[in-house]
Amino acid sequence: MKGMQMAQLVKLVDYVSRYENDLTRYPTQFIRLKRYQWKRIKNQWEHGFDQFEEQAATMLEDTQEDAKWYSLLFKKWRKRRDDDFVDEEADEGPDEEVETDLTFQAAISERPSSMEQLKKSYSEQLFQFQLKWASSTLYDRSRVDPKFFSDSLLKQLTQRLPDSFLLFYYPIVKVNKAPIELDIVLLSPTACYCITVLEDERMAAYIGSSDRFWLKKFGEQELKVLNPSIALNRMEKVISSFFNGAKVELPIKKLIISRNGYIDYPGTPYEITCIDRKTYDQWLTQLSKNPSPMKHTQFKAAQSILDYAETTAMSRLFDAEESAEEPIEE
Repeated sequence: MKGMQMAQLVKLVDYVSRYENDLTRYPTQFIRLKRYQWKRIKNQWEHGFDQFEEQAATMLEDTQEDAKWYSLLFKKWRKRRDDDFVDEEADEGPDEEVETDLTFQAAISERPSSMEQLKKSYSEQLFQFQLKWASSTLYDRSRVDPKFFSDSLLKQLTQRLPDSFLLFYYPIVKVNKAPIELDIVLLSPTACYCITVLEDERMAAYIGSSDRFWLKKFGEQELKVLNPSIALNRMEKVISSFFNGAKVELPIKKLIISRNGYIDYPGTPYEITCIDRKTYDQWLTQLSKNPSPMKHTQFKAAQSILDYAETTAMSRLFDAEESAEEPIEE
């Protein structure tokens, strides 16, 4: 087993992301590191000690190389987006923290009683690491909303989909100088999925139509909810404009998903697919079996979105010094 699969969280809302710095480097680095750490922790569980301990320094050298260099540089300088360097006149910087953030070292806190428990523990550690990479770089850090650490949909999409899938989770992009909040964009090697989610009460039933509002039935209650296809069509229009500008040819598929409810949309347009609690697991399982490796067009598509992505972050240096400076818009 090369290592369990996990989709890569490229962008989380407007947080600064490792992938923004070098989209061609970090996906392969993540896969290599993930596979190595699984092999190491699996052997540790099977044999009772870490057989790879002596090799760890060598194996992690790629991920630490930049951290060692930049942690020295970070004491005096902070690189800004326009590639200028500003002298910070600082003697101390968050060297240790920066270096730690670049690497992933899986651990067995309580010895699992089965391989399945080991996989679950490792997958959870890997998910936490994903959130770290999706909210920090060598220079900057975004404050993560605690809700994302327990976001079950985010966990399912990352933990059940292949390494070759790139995930944008409610990214904020700028179009004509105006910020626009998108829903979920999932890039597989062969398609782009624009996803709008309906999740309120469990077992709710959504009656779809072409009107501005849908009807939601829950028990004896009936409420109007905004037609999800409105946000979905807007999202497709925005993503299509990014793709066209970058000359990306990748089919866009539009999905309305309700994991815990039912969707009844008799006149569903042919370009929209509705997935509810009856078909959600089947859909996710089918996607998880996608054998395609990452492709050049997929990277171009992801980069075209990142080029317009909004980022709000705070300098690690200022954060470490507990500065009262306001977050900087990048």
